[in-house]
Amino acid sequence: MIQDLKTKTLIPLVMAWFACLAAAEETASDAPYRPEAGKFPPLEKAHAYRGELVFVDHATRRGSIRLQGSGMFFRNDPHPFALLPYGIVRYHGAPADLRDIPLGSVMHVRAFLPPDPMTSSVPVLPVDNKSKDANHNRGAGIAPAENHVLLLEDEPSHCRREGKVWKLKEVDLKDRAGTIVARCEPKEGGDGKATDETMTFDAATRVWRGRELIGIDDLIAEGAWPAGGKKSLGDQAVLLGITWKPTPDGVFTRFHISDLWLDDAAMAHAAARQTETHKAFIRSRWMPASIDAVEYGQFGRATVTATLFGGMDESLYAEFAKGASAMMNPVESTLKHTHGAYGPAHMASRGTFLDVIKTPGEPPLGSSGIQIRFETDLIIEGIRPGRTVRVRPVNWPQVQVPREEYINDSLEERFPTPAMFPKY
Repeated sequence: MIQDLKTKTLIPLVMAWFACLAAAEETASDAPYRPEAGKFPPLEKAHAYRGELVFVDHATRRGSIRLQGSGMFFRNDPHPFALLPYGIVRYHGAPADLRDIPLGSVMHVRAFLPPDPMTSSVPVLPVDNKSKDANHNRGAGIAPAENHVLLLEDEPSHCRREGKVWKLKEVDLKDRAGTIVARCEPKEGGDGKATDETMTFDAATRVWRGRELIGIDDLIAEGAWPAGGKKSLGDQAVLLGITWKPTPDGVFTRFHISDLWLDDAAMAHAAARQTETHKAFIRSRWMPASIDAVEYGQFGRATVTATLFGGMDESLYAEFAKGASAMMNPVESTLKHTHGAYGPAHMASRGTFLDVIKTPGEPPLGSSGIQIRFETDLIIEGIRPGRTVRVRPVNWPQVQVPREEYINDSLEERFPTPAMFPKY
């Protein structure tokens, strides 16, 4: 009897204890995450959201997004964000820079708390800000404290990374414009979680087929779409470029289709064009990397171990070869060059790659998994463990970057004020 009583008492206590542990673990996994210096943060700990890109300051790698929430989308204030030094931007399924993304594009975001609130280039908010209701019919979640971005990707990039497509259900046309009902779900088949979404399109919507750019008029002329009224599209699998435009009264969150890729060849062609744009950009601005260690020698000599940042085209990494000459220059968290009065090569350390090593396993997002060992006979201030640098293999062009992309005299130049404008 006593033993039964003890068992009956103990079991609920043990069950309650395990429930508390599970709740604590869930709370910990959902808790806002602050990246640590010298480490690439895990993607699974990032806060996810999406919204319309409404402002870009490409030189300082920051901007603002109008987040999609539960309320009236047009009422939502633009929410500032900053790219982490190793933050990745993807556009049309390819590497990109902020300057490549058209304003109005709907972007998917994976972001964290500011690594160092004291040096954040955007507002530092209470860590629970994403749970606060913004009022005025805007809802919660439109101003998260997680505003330092690891991954920023447009709709087709997001779908390709997650193995999804948009399946077109029905089109409704009038005067070369109208609405499409579609559902985003896994390419191999529905998972039961996706819901239908109605989006608008118009005569300016671009339709891509293979290497061909056509329009809504062409789809009508071919009989694929009706000149007017509704037509079933039979779950046609496509990829979409999504933007936002002001909508009629009573419709507060309806997105707009800017581009429609009808086949894999069309999407691959768009990705190839964007890849070439980004490759040319990185070769002119140099490859960013983080310093892992510095072995100091005599009279300014040093051997620097650094990890190249991820998200670039593989052909760029292939140009980092053992024995090749190179240059290395410190940069600020915005990736602006910090040493040199007229560009990155002015004061950069010159040397040779002693080794280029691919670390085993899948690298975390933000890292390429490629380490370089760089030897120089004159190391400069700023090339220190934990800092960020840019590296130029000798076969890349040596050009002067625009004035807004390097810092001359003071770190205060990181974020320009009205004083930057000339006095006429």
